[in-house]
Amino acid sequence: MKYSIIVPVYNRPDEIGELLESLCSQTETDFEAIVVEDGSQIPCKDVCEKFASILDLHYYDKENSGPGMSRNYGAERSAGDYIIVLDSDVVLPDGYLAAINRELNQHPVDAFGGPDASHPSFTAIQKAISYSMTSFFTTGGIRGGKAKLDKFYPRSFNMGIRREVYAHLNGFAKMRFGEDIDFSYRIVEAGYSTRLFPEAWVWHKRRTDFRKFFRQVYNSGIARINLEKLHPGTLKLVHLLPMVFTVGVIALILASAVGRALMHYCPEGQWLWLFVCPWIPILLYSLIILIDSTVCNKSLKVGILSVPAAFVQLMGYGFGFIESWWKRCVRKQDEFTAFEKNFYK
Repeated sequence: MKYSIIVPVYNRPDEIGELLESLCSQTETDFEAIVVEDGSQIPCKDVCEKFASILDLHYYDKENSGPGMSRNYGAERSAGDYIIVLDSDVVLPDGYLAAINRELNQHPVDAFGGPDASHPSFTAIQKAISYSMTSFFTTGGIRGGKAKLDKFYPRSFNMGIRREVYAHLNGFAKMRFGEDIDFSYRIVEAGYSTRLFPEAWVWHKRRTDFRKFFRQVYNSGIARINLEKLHPGTLKLVHLLPMVFTVGVIALILASAVGRALMHYCPEGQWLWLFVCPWIPILLYSLIILIDSTVCNKSLKVGILSVPAAFVQLMGYGFGFIESWWKRCVRKQDEFTAFEKNFYK
C-alpha cells in the first residue's frame, strides 16, 4: 500500500464526514484512511461506519492526548509507504493524491506538504480568515504556497512523510503547540529532503468566528518561543513582525488617547495632530487589506471582514508571542508549567 492517511479528530463528526466523502472521489485509490478519535465527547464513529464499505477505513478511539500523539497512534497502526497527516477540517479535491503521485514519481522526496485554499461554499468569515492566513500583507505569503523563508517546512494540516523517516524520528513530539513545526525542523535537521507540492492543495475551513481564530493564532505565538528554545536559530525576522505590529498598534492608540486628553486641557487645538495622526497608519493598513481582499475574493463583504481578521491574526499571534517570551525567557518557566491552563484543552 502506498499511502496511509491519518486524521486525528476531536469533537468534529460533521467535518470528518466531509473529509471522508472527498476521499471517496480520489482518482488515486491505493490508500487507507485512519481516523483517530482523540477522547471526543462527540464521537464520529457513526459517521465513519457509513464509509466503512466504501473506503479502506480504520477507526480508533483513545483517551485524549493531543493531535501529535494521536497521529503517532495512527501511524503505529498504518501500512502505507508514505504517511499523510491531515486536519479534520480539510476537504480534498479529486486529484489530490494523483498530484502527490506525479510529484513523487518525478522527484522523490522524504517529506512534503501542500498549500491550502478557500472553498466557494465557505462562509464570509471563513474566507476572510483564510485570506488573513495566506495574504502577503499579513504573513508575507509564507503560508500561501509560494514564498518560503529558506527551506520548506510542511505543516500538519497537509503533510506527508516517508514511513522510514517517520519511524526514525519517532514521529511528533509531545507538545501542546507547534508540534508539527517541531517535527518539520527535526526532519530538515536530520538531513532529509522536503519540498512543497503546489498542486497537492486542500480546502481548509479555518475557524468559524474571530474568538476561535484569536485563540488559534495566540497559541501559534506561544509555540514560536517554545520552538526557538528547542531549535535555536529558527526564529526569523518575519516571526517578530506580528509582535512589532501589536506593540506598534497599542503605542499608536495610546498616543492618540494622550492627544485627546491634552486637547481637553488645551482647547486651542495645538494637540489635534497627536489625536489624529496615530490613526493614519492604522487606517491606511486597513484600506490596503480591504482593497486587496475585495479584489482577491471578489466580495466587498469578505473584504470588510478581512480587516478585523488581519488585526486578530497579527495581534493574537503577537500577544501569544509576548506572553510566551515573558514566561519562558524572562521568568525561565518550563513549557508546561508556564501554560498549565492551556495544556491539552
